[in-house]
Amino acid sequence: MGRAPSFCGVILSAGESSRMGQPKALLSWRGGTILSGVIRLLNAFTDMVIVVAGANVEQIRPVADAQGAFLVVNPQPERGQFSSLQTGVQEVLNRGRDAAIIALVDRPPARPETVQHLKDEFLARVDQNIWATVPEYEGKRGHPFVVGRELIGHYLDAPSSANAREIHHANPDRIVYVPVADPLVTANIDTPEDYARLCADYAEKTFAR
Repeated sequence: MGRAPSFCGVILSAGESSRMGQPKALLSWRGGTILSGVIRLLNAFTDMVIVVAGANVEQIRPVADAQGAFLVVNPQPERGQFSSLQTGVQEVLNRGRDAAIIALVDRPPARPETVQHLKDEFLARVDQNIWATVPEYEGKRGHPFVVGRELIGHYLDAPSSANAREIHHANPDRIVYVPVADPLVTANIDTPEDYARLCADYAEKTFAR
């Protein structure tokens, strides 16, 4: 059996939130913000959490600092989300870790048991040349997902115009899609209407954690 990987959390938070009209990272959620909630979630399952910021770095710095997360800046966030992913996973390697749990700041934190399940499924396959475990809810794939060093290398070798989905699809035998009973893994927030709808759903369904 090989050595167990060491994990970083990586939160992609460099977008402009132009359709939302305010930083998604700072939207209220469960007594805090979406960003603080995602940091707390990943802190429970990783050695450290890295938040990838862009032009919004000074806006989100207080939240990251308060939660003990490390900030890294994507120098060209206009290149798109994949460039932020590359910035984040490079920092994972720079800090001596070899696996990551990747989350987005445009969806609320998943249930802790979901992240534990994804991590357990990844660790169970460490010696089977599996590169990632990705959650799947009602046929839709989402976040957060777990990646190992091999997939991190493929991300870094790809052009910034690529995307994670393309790389996953090019290596289907290396990616495990894990069914989960957690609607938050696919709950995108792009607009004020999305946010209002999700808050209403959350109140109605009380996604207990």
